Amino acid sequence: MQACCTCATLLSKVPRYSENEKPLPDDRPLGCCPRVICGNCIYKTPRFQNYCPYCQISSVPTRLPQGLKEPPSYNAVAESSRDPFVQAPPPYSAAATKRPDPLDEKSVPLDDEPAEDVLHFLNHDHDSISSLSLRYGVPAGVLRRANNVTSDHLLLGRKTAIIPGEYYKGGVSLSPRPVEGEEEELRKGKIRRFMVACKVSEYDVAVLYLEQTDYDLEAATVAYIADEEWEAGHPVKGKAAAKRGGFGLGRGRSFLRRGGT
Repeated sequence: MQACCTCATLLSKVPRYSENEKPLPDDRPLGCCPRVICGNCIYKTPRFQNYCPYCQISSVPTRLPQGLKEPPSYNAVAESSRDPFVQAPPPYSAAATKRPDPLDEKSVPLDDEPAEDVLHFLNHDHDSISSLSLRYGVPAGVLRRANNVTSDHLLLGRKTAIIPGEYYKGGVSLSPRPVEGEEEELRKGKIRRFMVACKVSEYDVAVLYLEQTDYDLEAATVAYIADEEWEAGHPVKGKAAAKRGGFGLGRGRSFLRRGGT
């Protein structure tokens, strides 16, 4: 049983018709060597009609000198192997564009026009860098840089966090108001401003002055300065504490600072 020298198929099992039901060429015995090329291989590679792939010589006249072998031609192979029914690949569209991962710090934002940053009032019982990153879809590293936080635990000292609009396109804060309420935040703000303006380190003294003036910051500051001037003009002699009455609670500050004794 002889087989094809190119595809190693038994000649008795080589089909005689192509897929298009066209008759295949006859098997070709090679004159240069005792081999045979089947008709199916000749149909797929027409240059095998005049060429031996083993001896690499052509059976047709050539203009090359004796001893030189003419290289095979690939034009006929390229034309015969081209499928006329193959369609061109679909064009690139916007749907095939890769969307960046919102949690990937190196992703490029989709919109060229930057959005406004969002202010988030922190609730330290629940909020952290990781939770804000998941809730807003902003990379954790971007949140740290935007809020100038080098370590996550430093967020406990902040009341608000900035959500970069470059990555968050919602435009709406998930915590738009102070957790303790706006009135409580305003009250604490006045206490802090009073302590800074009057250089008072005792929190309870600042609260007493502001409560006496119904949280009128200007009136409380004037009262404190008046008490300071009064104390400067009436220094305490010895260890006896002067119990002074009047409007300003600060006139009894020596009594308060000793713990009421």
